[in-house]
Amino acid sequence: MNSYTKESLENLRSKIVLIEVLSSFLNFKKSGIYYKTNCPFHDEKTPSFLVNQADRHYHCFGCGAHGDAISFLMNFQKYSFSEAVEYLAEKFHVSLETTSKESNEPSKNVLKDVLNEAKRFYNFYLLKSRDGSDALKYLYSRGIDIDFIKTFSIGLSEEKPDLFLKYMYEKRFSKELLIQTGLVKETTNRDFFSDRIMIPIFDAMGNTIGFTARKYKEETFGPKYINTFETLLFKKSRILFGLNYSRKEIAKQKKAILVEGQIDALRLIYNGYTIVVASQGTAFTNDHVKELINLGVKEVFICFDSDNAGIEAAIKTGHLFQKEAIETYVVEILEGKDPDSILIEHGPKYFDQLLSKAKDYLTFLINTLSKNQNMNSPAKKNEVIQNIIKRIKEWDHPLMVHESLRKLAKLTNSPEEIISKDIDAPPDIFIKREANVSYMDFNPDMVLEADLLRILFLYGFSNKELLDISKNNLKEEHFKIRICKNLFVKFLIANEHNSSDLLSIMLDLENAEERLFLSNILQKKVNIDKIKDSFMEIAQKILDRFWMEKREEIKLKIHSAKYSDEEIYNLAKEFDVIKNNRPQIINPIS
Repeated sequence: MNSYTKESLENLRSKIVLIEVLSSFLNFKKSGIYYKTNCPFHDEKTPSFLVNQADRHYHCFGCGAHGDAISFLMNFQKYSFSEAVEYLAEKFHVSLETTSKESNEPSKNVLKDVLNEAKRFYNFYLLKSRDGSDALKYLYSRGIDIDFIKTFSIGLSEEKPDLFLKYMYEKRFSKELLIQTGLVKETTNRDFFSDRIMIPIFDAMGNTIGFTARKYKEETFGPKYINTFETLLFKKSRILFGLNYSRKEIAKQKKAILVEGQIDALRLIYNGYTIVVASQGTAFTNDHVKELINLGVKEVFICFDSDNAGIEAAIKTGHLFQKEAIETYVVEILEGKDPDSILIEHGPKYFDQLLSKAKDYLTFLINTLSKNQNMNSPAKKNEVIQNIIKRIKEWDHPLMVHESLRKLAKLTNSPEEIISKDIDAPPDIFIKREANVSYMDFNPDMVLEADLLRILFLYGFSNKELLDISKNNLKEEHFKIRICKNLFVKFLIANEHNSSDLLSIMLDLENAEERLFLSNILQKKVNIDKIKDSFMEIAQKILDRFWMEKREEIKLKIHSAKYSDEEIYNLAKEFDVIKNNRPQIINPIS
């Protein structure tokens, strides 16, 4: 990820009007110089969430939530730091420059402008051109009316690309830009999507980043669906279709409905199911799972087609979510149907019934794998159960594995002591950590210190307890990574000066490396339900590391043969003192 220049961040900070940002998501009432509303971060009946129209910060007098536009977007909309910055830059028409942008690389904003213009052309061509009439008839036959088309900006690419290219050139978009956005292939001089229904794909901020194109005539060359090829903006394996429409409700409800096709997703969203996403014509991946986990998802409903391919996809997708201890259900779809046709033929109430009858993943897996198997045969039963046990043991959370094996024994009427023979008791819970600084090699010390800084910079300004724990337990000398040590010191200084504006902190970082490092570590989300426990655990590990290294340092001196007997004696005494005084995190409030 690139680091934004200090000048462009300063320009952005000067343009942000906080109440304009928050009013896009919350309903405020003006009271004097303040705007008030119910806090989005806790349940309340009397508004205690206030914004001073001349201030850069919001504050809730009920739960203590406090922050700026960046922190609001990250906490409420679940944006990453870079997504929040880009959202604000687009909203307030600020051009962002990066410190590492190569001269021949176009800015993302320019590429988005190209694709947004193409989306408008395709939509106009479908609705207004003579060629669009056949495509409209096809869409009407699929239950897609004009309102649906306008809501989702569905369009049509022309069969002969002269008009499209002429239009884009008149808008001063070069062929090179059309190639870089995936609209034209480098080896041709024609629209990559020829004679197809165009479904735009949006990023989290609602900008077009690519297209899915469906042929509506049998004679059209190529497969039924084609997607934009990989570009700077479009990474098929990472994009969740429909997330721009569903992001807010997914974060609020902490659950999501997963479907296979884009039309399925749009039909559900159109009917009010604004927690729906689909993959981009590929299987759901770990990146997709992480994206939903970052939004706080605790529960998913898999709603795939009932054919063999759909069932196999449901098994694989459910496994990815169960692996991360996400409660997973599988919705049973009638053979030959999909969510789109079900809603058209039976309506939302019937679909609600399907959701309410969804099977938990383990029950679905047992039913599916035992289908057409003689479960009265000991050999066949053993084969099915061992297959399922193998899958369960691949899940990352030990307690999830233990409880699922117990449930497997109950559902298959098998002896629990045999099913769970390798894990007789729930193992210790552990926290799996990952590096999130993509441009550096994995370094456990860096990961540990970055995890602590992430919590501090995101929540330390509004959470006095975290701040007090830091001040009372941690010092510069406890940090091994230079850049982390510097950021820790600057956090404490910023707090002393009451500077809780993340953009202000970024601007105070003279070193571009520090700005890049901080913006990278802020991309990973924090589990706010266990924020204090996580912070104290990380801080304790940092103290333990320092304590153990001090002991090892003295041991090396004792065995170095460089010291007199008296000096060795004193070192041994010092070692015993340190050994018997392991540091313990002090929580001033407890």
